[in-house]
Amino acid sequence: MKSEEIRQRFLNFFAKRGHAVIPSAPLVPENDPSVLFTTAGMHPLVPYLLGEEHPKGKRLVDVQKCVRTGDLDDVGDNRHFTFFEMLGNWSLGDYFKEDAIKWSYEFLTSKDEGLGLDPQRLYVTVFEGDENAPFDEESKKIWMSLGLPEHRIYALGAEDNWWSAGDNGPCGPDTEMFYDMTYGGLSDLSKEDFQEAVKREDLVEIWNDVFMEYVKKDGKVVGKLANKNVDTGAGLERITAVMQGKKTAYDTDLFMPIINEIKSQIYNKDKIDVDQRSLRIIADHLRTATFMIADGVLPSNTERGYVLRRLIRRAVLNADKIGVMNQELGYICTQGVVNLYLRAYPELEEKRTLIHNTVIKEEDKFRETLSDGLKQFEKGMDAFTLFTTYGFPFELTKELAKEKGLELNEKDFLDKFTEHQKLSRAGADQKFKGGLAGHSGVEVRYHTATHLLHQALRDVLGSEVGQKGSNITTERLRLDFTFPRKMTPEEITKVEKIVNDKIENKLPVNKVVLPKEEAEKTGALHFFGDKYGDSVSVYFVGDSIEGAYSKEFCGGPHVSNTSELGVFSIAKEEAVSSGVRRIKAVLRNS
Repeated sequence: MKSEEIRQRFLNFFAKRGHAVIPSAPLVPENDPSVLFTTAGMHPLVPYLLGEEHPKGKRLVDVQKCVRTGDLDDVGDNRHFTFFEMLGNWSLGDYFKEDAIKWSYEFLTSKDEGLGLDPQRLYVTVFEGDENAPFDEESKKIWMSLGLPEHRIYALGAEDNWWSAGDNGPCGPDTEMFYDMTYGGLSDLSKEDFQEAVKREDLVEIWNDVFMEYVKKDGKVVGKLANKNVDTGAGLERITAVMQGKKTAYDTDLFMPIINEIKSQIYNKDKIDVDQRSLRIIADHLRTATFMIADGVLPSNTERGYVLRRLIRRAVLNADKIGVMNQELGYICTQGVVNLYLRAYPELEEKRTLIHNTVIKEEDKFRETLSDGLKQFEKGMDAFTLFTTYGFPFELTKELAKEKGLELNEKDFLDKFTEHQKLSRAGADQKFKGGLAGHSGVEVRYHTATHLLHQALRDVLGSEVGQKGSNITTERLRLDFTFPRKMTPEEITKVEKIVNDKIENKLPVNKVVLPKEEAEKTGALHFFGDKYGDSVSVYFVGDSIEGAYSKEFCGGPHVSNTSELGVFSIAKEEAVSSGVRRIKAVLRNS
């Protein structure tokens, strides 16, 4: 069965059972500064799992794009990918264990509507119980009522069968389904034998039902949720490998067209033994880069942009290793990745040129970096400085040192790199709190415009308007704010006029650092509770803080005068959730 059919069968199966089909959320999370990317199917739905009403109802089904880069060095083996798709069906205070398990089993084994897998090759785990919750006997009984023999049901601890959204939030036991990849060669496994078979990948996990019925606070379960929720799903990559009888998704139709495209761009056509791991790394990284760029991420030296840059550069290094022709990675993205995923994600078409050009430009930039780094290496520059200043990969420094018979202090590099990561992470946290992705001149202009927009909204709509989050790129600003209804065209025009008047008035933008209590007395706006220190920076637009048009607690940076902003224009006003609206706006040169 092809991956495209698996996706569609999954959506159809649950739509028939009363689930609303919802589109994948973007890879860049909305209003969540805690992570760089959407890392799980449940991530975009957390507010609804915590009790907020979803506009589509209590039963949902989707295929969610996800990115995880924590195991980047493992990519290329049988199991690790940076981009993956999660098939998920959700109950928000509606059905619970019985229907969730029954439908999971039905979809996996039904030949008519589902995948038609052999139920004799299915194994299951349930939560064995601990101080937080009892043994999940209910799930075990439901599985047995469906015909699964007791000896293929294993009770495991929290490490395997308890799901949590971190130290705070919803949590609960889960039940997981495993499939015998030895074509029925396993039988009568003890718990230890079962766990060993999983490690050998003779048994592969293909489905997971999470039963969210508890709440965790500061790492401890403190009570039960008002509504019991179900988070059910499976990784498309793994399901596809099972359905196509492959050991790994890299051998399925989710990757092989990309890999074949890569092979077609190898200049040494007589080369027989192409490094398989490099092929997989290139395919994985370009697939992820394609979806990142399509969702608005561009290469940079910070946060999401840095992750994208690293993926493209690793792809370049591996492409050189196996002899892929220069400047062909962009072509592989558009012909290999975009063409493969276009039917499932038609929005890729309009981003085709951007994806191609972004990858080519980054490849060229990296080759310049490699050339500069090589010169500095010859001058004796240490590995860490080469990496941080020139982006020169440590692996390459190590290879060059080996060629020259030099000894490299890998521990020293790793110690410095770990400290560098801590500092970068701390800086990223601060930037996300301010909603500012980077510090380019364009982004700084947008940041100041966001302050003007915020105050103009309060002028037109009233003081009930309060910021709920902001995000700034080099192309636009985005401001989320509390307001109960859609803005009228007249209100939008009025807000635009106010902002442009303040720009035309050429008002100075100033900063003052004050003790928090003093800063509050100035009337400066602030909306993030206790996330401020004893002293705060207040940015105000005007000659004095007393008569300022706009003043807010803010970490900056800003322009020095509103005349630098250009012409302000609101591109879109829309709903985000109940009681929260969003404005996207752009600045044009006057």
